[in-house]
Amino acid sequence: MIKGRDILVVGQQPWDVEIGSNCKNIAKEFSKNNRVLYVNSPLDRITAITKKSDPKIQKRINVVKGKENGLVVIENNLWNLYPNRMVESINWINNQQIFEYFNKINNKKFANSIKEAVELLGFKNYILFNDNDIFKSFYLKEMLLPTISIYYSRDYMLAVDYWKKHGEKLEPELIAKSDICLSNSSYMANYCKQYNPKSFNIGQGCDIEEFSSIKELTIPADILPLNKPIIGYVGALIGFRLNISILLEIAKTKPDWSIVLVGPEDEEFEQSELHQTGNVYFLGSKPPSDLPKYINSFDICLNPQILSQVTIGNYPRKIDEYLAMGKPVIATKTPFMEEVFSEYTYLGNTAEEYVILIERALNENSDELIKARKDFAATHSWENNVLKIYDHINQFENNYK
Repeated sequence: MIKGRDILVVGQQPWDVEIGSNCKNIAKEFSKNNRVLYVNSPLDRITAITKKSDPKIQKRINVVKGKENGLVVIENNLWNLYPNRMVESINWINNQQIFEYFNKINNKKFANSIKEAVELLGFKNYILFNDNDIFKSFYLKEMLLPTISIYYSRDYMLAVDYWKKHGEKLEPELIAKSDICLSNSSYMANYCKQYNPKSFNIGQGCDIEEFSSIKELTIPADILPLNKPIIGYVGALIGFRLNISILLEIAKTKPDWSIVLVGPEDEEFEQSELHQTGNVYFLGSKPPSDLPKYINSFDICLNPQILSQVTIGNYPRKIDEYLAMGKPVIATKTPFMEEVFSEYTYLGNTAEEYVILIERALNENSDELIKARKDFAATHSWENNVLKIYDHINQFENNYK
């Protein structure tokens, strides 16, 4: 356990993100015994221009203009910072040296916003925890001088064009200069270990109580009219992560099943044939507090990922959420899923396998299996996950400082 420390958390996901966020959960757990400043990514100029009507972007613009205070109290020991400086949109620059020159300027603006908040809060000897932010946080170790800098790697970012362009050079450098690197899977830990021997797999947590402690859950009104069995997915519907063809084939093969998708859609999903398939239901985004009700209403929970560099080693947080409610889970067979979840989930790679596994899971579900899933998920609490982070911080400070 680490107590009484000051911790800065930076990363890609702002506090007002609408989907689940590992980094937010970790920050909340940190704040139970430490003071934590959770820093949103700084507003960039193109976003300020193209999305200025978005209330979230308007908030950031007002902070930059000095019309609103960017330091917000979330709860005891936990603050959220909207940086008061705008950075330039530079990823279009092809020349690596020119990009790095302007990226350093962006980092300095970002660091100065953080320094002002740190001084206001009286933070001292703080820990820097960087959640996968390759560019805007690249120089924060040098500019903020934390007692320890941690790079948290939970996705293979270089498989995405935006990050690959300059990240192929910068991410290995960022991993190498970080004091320790922590990952939520052995796949990502091994990736980081190529550049930094102090790289470790710490697994991941889940909001166990949120998904397991509610005794009675009403069935949502938009679920009630649907035919059973209900085969459901909860989460962002993103084409480069989820296999649309598998969902489509399941729906066509079993027209008496209801395929329910809960979450925001990207353009690929919006334009997919799924919208013309009568037994597929898009229910849109729901408040996080309502998600347990939807999961509880599913007979089977899905995670039909596409096999790619992005997904092959990632830890899908929804798997623990499904299991915490005792639900049968059918998911794509990846090395990570086989390593961690094979005993408690059904794994396949094709639509045909998915159909067979869904039928099997429906037929063999039992009170014993439900309890086993819940008990296993309970070992993946955020408290346990953050204790592993503390262990590695203590090891570093005891052995390397």
